[in-house]
Amino acid sequence: MIRWWPYALAVVASFPGIYQIFLGNHDGYALTAGLAGLGILAAAFLLSWACEVAEQDIPQALAVSVLALVAVLPEYAVDATFAWKAASDPDQAAYAIANMTGGNRLLLGIGWPILILLSRIHLRRNEIVLSRDTGADIAVLLLATAYAMVPIARGSLNLWDTAVYLTLYVSYLVAASRGEEHEGEPVGPAALLAAQPARIRRAAVLGMLLFAASVIFVCAEPFAHALVESGKIMGVDEFVLVQWVAPLASESPEFVVAALMVWRGASDSGLRTLVSSNVNQWTLLVGTLSVVFSVALGQPGSLPMDGRQTTEMLLTAAQCLFGIAVISDLSLSVWQGVVLLVLFLISSIFTEAHFAVGVIYLVLFVGIMVVDRRSRQGIGRSFATYFRLLLNRKSSESDAAGGSGH
Repeated sequence: MIRWWPYALAVVASFPGIYQIFLGNHDGYALTAGLAGLGILAAAFLLSWACEVAEQDIPQALAVSVLALVAVLPEYAVDATFAWKAASDPDQAAYAIANMTGGNRLLLGIGWPILILLSRIHLRRNEIVLSRDTGADIAVLLLATAYAMVPIARGSLNLWDTAVYLTLYVSYLVAASRGEEHEGEPVGPAALLAAQPARIRRAAVLGMLLFAASVIFVCAEPFAHALVESGKIMGVDEFVLVQWVAPLASESPEFVVAALMVWRGASDSGLRTLVSSNVNQWTLLVGTLSVVFSVALGQPGSLPMDGRQTTEMLLTAAQCLFGIAVISDLSLSVWQGVVLLVLFLISSIFTEAHFAVGVIYLVLFVGIMVVDRRSRQGIGRSFATYFRLLLNRKSSESDAAGGSGH
């Protein structure tokens, strides 16, 4: 029974926030934000473990769609809360995409470098080589981030953007469901549950999903509200709190799972987990925010983005485009990981220069595409893989050909 302590800890950690919220024991916004955030973090770990185990029992096509939805639930709950409130309080619109931009930049600027450095230190490997089918992830991610320039230029997210992003998301699910099946084994606490008899395992997974989703539903709104109010009271920029504190709770489980995969030798699966998360956020999460806003408004509407939000979204999209260029040949080397980390740290330190850093990312992306023929070929192969999977065709020799590092 001692081996089940991670599950017990996650369940117990979710109760203080629920207690604080339901009993109205509001001893301060900071405490409420901390306890509700702890509940979301605990629920995110439970979701992560349940998703890993669920892959053992459901068809791949269903697994891809369900797990993609579950993966963005913690982060989506917070962003959707702000989008909903923005319909009646325009000031809340300023926080609607803050969580998404922070989460994406953490995944790419911290997550990717940690995985390649861990692979180098523990496995003595100088690069992580991704599977051929990851090309579909890269193609969709490129389309989604490139399209982001449209709402950035407009200064709002509307239902036309929703149509584009959800179309990309559905196409991604179709392509992913038709890719090669990988019989990866669950790692960490998920491995213990996966080893249980089928009936027990399935019942436990269902219970974990329902419990975790309920905790997130209960904690999301109080967490978002308390986070903003805490910033006002403490004199800390509320946007910064929403952008960085909330993603630490929602992204931590993915970091841990991906790192465990790398530690156990499945470096490609670990990195693809984070790339897939980037895709889900740029399609499903961003695409549905205007729907939430419109429903709360009672009519079709556009979720406004002020100057700061458009700058943050530009920086996030530009960083993602640069990341795509880096892994366009389906590999990530140590030095590329270091560059991603350094650029992320620069953008985090020089917060007043986010627009300039975003432009630098874009210049680097364009420069790589123009100068490096292998990168252009890698992007071409990624789109070939994407369309092959959409059309459910067998791979060709040119599609199967791999690339080499930059």
